[in-house]
Formats: sequence, structure tokens, C-alpha cells
Amino acid sequence: MFIKLFSRLYQFGLKLFVLVFPFPKPKLYQGSEGLQDWAKTIKDKGETKLLLVTDETLVNLGVINPVIAALENEQISYSLFSQVQPNPTIANVEHGLQQYLDNQCQAIVAIGGGSVMDCAKLIGARAVKPKKSVKQLKGLFKILKKLPPFYAIPTTAGTGSETTIVAVISDPEVQQKYAVTDLVLAPKAAILVPELTTGLPGHITATTGMDALTHAIESYIGNNATPFTKKRSLVACKLIFVNLPKAYANGSDTQARLAMLQGSFYAGEAFTRASVGYVHAIAHQLGAIYNTPHGLANSVILPKVLRWYGKSVVRKLAEISDHCALASPSKTATEKAQGVIELIESMNQEMAIPNQLSEVQNQDIDQIVDAALKEAQLDYPVPKFMEKADCRGVVEKLVA
Repeated sequence: MFIKLFSRLYQFGLKLFVLVFPFPKPKLYQGSEGLQDWAKTIKDKGETKLLLVTDETLVNLGVINPVIAALENEQISYSLFSQVQPNPTIANVEHGLQQYLDNQCQAIVAIGGGSVMDCAKLIGARAVKPKKSVKQLKGLFKILKKLPPFYAIPTTAGTGSETTIVAVISDPEVQQKYAVTDLVLAPKAAILVPELTTGLPGHITATTGMDALTHAIESYIGNNATPFTKKRSLVACKLIFVNLPKAYANGSDTQARLAMLQGSFYAGEAFTRASVGYVHAIAHQLGAIYNTPHGLANSVILPKVLRWYGKSVVRKLAEISDHCALASPSKTATEKAQGVIELIESMNQEMAIPNQLSEVQNQDIDQIVDAALKEAQLDYPVPKFMEKADCRGVVEKLVA
């Protein structure tokens, strides 16, 4: 009982901090013209030696070529670091840092999904905290020093990392994932270019889109939502419910792609202030133990956790339903909430997202449960607390 009370007091303190302290807001550039405007802006600032952080797949597919063309058009030089893994590791960060230093770079540009942006953020953090290891930076406000100029160009519409103050890193030696959180991690600008996302495979479009929806919903139903985050969450929910099926069905639909990038950005603005919940707490453990892609884990876990929350989230899910016009106004709040969960489940099914995860093993459930509850206990202002048996019941539903 004392632990729960302490958690609520701590979370309330975080909410007061969010309400009082101004969070950084990245400048937003949109479309191909926005990309060129951004390149001209950084040249005018004298930032002409960049570290481009990305992954090999995006390089091989030519996804980053429009960004390189925009930089070359402004005669901006760059060093390409493309060793980021799907779940970035401490070693990835250290290799990127060395390349940043060796090439005397002035700024960092992340081109990719959340993994790339998380790695790039921590390269910047290590650049200004050379005596601190990545592990020593985990937790809240361990950097507290301005990073080199950092810019984010998302190639997926999901993580919202282009606006968040969080970076998640994997430590393979101990099979753990942990978060580094500091206001200085927010990018100076986010550049949303839908053409960079049109080549995404359908399953990546689906799972990253559901990742963004998870951010929007968890930040809305949690106890630390503010008027600002509620507005952002609701806008994000509507953009995603309307446009994710379109982007999945037709990857070349640039209007739907831009709407998804906007939805991801707004959801990122919401959850970086209002935090997330048990969906993320469980998903992070699957990423650490099995290397399960984060968006896939969230997609599968989200409806199961919402069902477990039950009456504690009915009113807020009904509000989401009303804003997104998902049900007749004459339906009860319970019916509207149930409809939101059923819509998520049907979207998963239509986008070939499984209902269970074959990698989850019964012998690992206790480890997953204990780590998830520990992660959520203080930092996640969940609508109601899970006991160990509750969490186990959710995780068991993931076993194929």
C-alpha cells in the first residue's frame, strides 16, 4: 500500500513538473520543400559537418538519398554512420561517438525509425558527457548539458522519437533495455517527408503505426494527462485511425503517409509529457529478451492491457471514440470503449498482426512480469495498478 501511495505522489510531482517547466518543442518542417528549407537553415547557422546516423537497410534501399541530395545541394559535408541495429546497443552508440569525434562533426542528423533516433540521441549525450558511460546516464536527468545540434528525420510513422526527450537502449550483456530521459534529448527540429516512408513494407507500416496509436492512447488514459497532451493524443488517434488503413493498403499514398507522420509526432508530444503504461512496460521486456520489434510488441499487447484495465478506462476510451466519431452518440460509454478495443483488434487482424507472439516462452514469464512491474512502478502513471497475478495473466495471453 505504501509503495502505491509513494508512486502516486512521485507521479503527481512529475505532472507538476510538466505543467510548470516548459518542454522543448522541435521546429517542424514538412514535405520535400521543408527538407530543403531545413538544409539551407543549418548551412546558414554554419553547421556544415554532420554525422548522419541511420541503418544499413535504409542505405541499401536508397531511402536516405533525398536527404543526402538536399545536403549536397547546400554543399554540406557529412560522415555516414549506418551500423545501428533494430534494437540499438551500447556498442552502437560508442562506435557512432568515435566516428563523430574522428570527423570533428558539428551536428547530428538521425534518418530512420526510433532505433536510429535513440542511438543518435545517445551519441550526442556521450559527446557532451565523455566521462559518463551510457549505463550511467540511464534514468531521469543525468545529462543536464546541451547536446550538439540534433535533427530528426523519421522514416517510419510510429515512435515519435523526433519530438521526445527519451532514448531507449539495449544492454545485451544483461538482457535489459533501459531509458535515458532528459529535456536536452529533444531534437532541435523534426523534418517530416512522406516520400521517405512510401517504400516501407506493409508489416512495418502496420506495426509502427500501431506503436504511435499506443503512445496516443496510453498518454490519454494515464493519470498525468494535461490539457495539452489530451489535445495532442486525440488529434493523433483520429489521424491514425483514419490514415493507417490507407497507408497500409496503398504505400504510395503520400497524403496518408504525411498524416501518419503528423500523428506519430503529436502522439510523441503527448507521451513525452504524460508518459505511457503497462503496454510499454511489457513490450520493453520482450525487446530485451527476444529482440521483438517494439511496434509489433505494442500492437499485440495493447488490446489485452486495455481489456484488463476495464472500468478504469471506460470514460477516457469513450472520449476517444467520440472525438474520432467511431460510434453512434447514442451508445453507452461502455459500448464506445468496447468499440475502440474491438477496432484495434480488427485493425491488427486486417494488417496481419498476430494475436500472440511465438517467441514468448512460459519459462520466461516470471522474468517478464517482474521486470515490467518494476519498470512501471514509479514512472508510469497507469489508470490502475497491476498485481503480479494480473500482469502474468496478460503475458500468458501472448504465448502461442
